[in-house]
Amino acid sequence: MQRTFSTFPDGRPGMGLLLLRAAAGINLGYYGCALLRQDPKVSGMVFAAVAIVSGVALLLGYLTPVAATLAVLTSLGAGLAWPPPLSLGPDAFRLSFALLMIIAVALVCLGPGAFSLDARNYGRREIIIPHRPKGSSQE
Repeated sequence: MQRTFSTFPDGRPGMGLLLLRAAAGINLGYYGCALLRQDPKVSGMVFAAVAIVSGVALLLGYLTPVAATLAVLTSLGAGLAWPPPLSLGPDAFRLSFALLMIIAVALVCLGPGAFSLDARNYGRREIIIPHRPKGSSQE
């Protein structure tokens, strides 16, 4: 019996990864655009640009591990900001960015899935692990 593992899962797992990427990407893009409207300082604009770029990259599935890592750092920075830059209450603001951070960490661990530019650029490869007979040792 052989086991096969795909580096870019398709089907329902791939669709689940697409939905995770979309949730994180839309949230980051919205946050970045709202921050651009509210914070005219250079630091706010840089923070907003990183949020927008990582959000778009996650939506497209482009350089997903890098974009998801930027999303983790952005959500951590936004969650620690005081006062919260957006007009949500502080508790709702922190909860939304804690959930975004959890989604982004999951994407770092799982990868982009088949419905992404990463899958198109780097190709879907299948790793076939042959069955080892019992009693054989690997040294």
